[in-house]
Amino acid sequence: MRKLLDGLYMKSAALAAFFLVGLLIMVLLSIVGRQIGFYVPGTDAYAGYLMAGSGFLALAHTLKRGEHIRVTLILHHLSGWPRRWLELWALGAGATLSLLFAWYSIRLVWQSHQFNDISTSTDATPLWLPQLGMAIGTMVMAIACLDELVLEWRGLRTATPAGESLRNE
Repeated sequence: MRKLLDGLYMKSAALAAFFLVGLLIMVLLSIVGRQIGFYVPGTDAYAGYLMAGSGFLALAHTLKRGEHIRVTLILHHLSGWPRRWLELWALGAGATLSLLFAWYSIRLVWQSHQFNDISTSTDATPLWLPQLGMAIGTMVMAIACLDELVLEWRGLRTATPAGESLRNE
């Protein structure tokens, strides 16, 4: 099961990277198009869709690598059971919120598809297509939050060292 979940997080991150390459292509196409006098409709809209999709698809991988921003002011002063219960509470709250976010993201995609909602920009894209990146990303994030909660509950979660969260690259 661990191998399957880690593979899911890596595939989501790879898809996020693919979206970033697509974003680069859209931006370059827009810049080159302006320089040589042609316009490709929808490049700005597609750049936005790809940027949003890459952000959501990278959430789970970022969480699993311990790269999400955490406020550890109180946590560093606790040890033993109080620290563990605070971790469990935070992970439980995060899992609950991510599940709600995933539910409403999936619902948004479904409603956009049902109502044939299209973009108001020049591309007139059916909105459920770019919203899929957000829905898939939030689903994978919810799975990752539940994964972290279960690992903490079972005492198998590895904590990020204190200095690790302070590094700037």
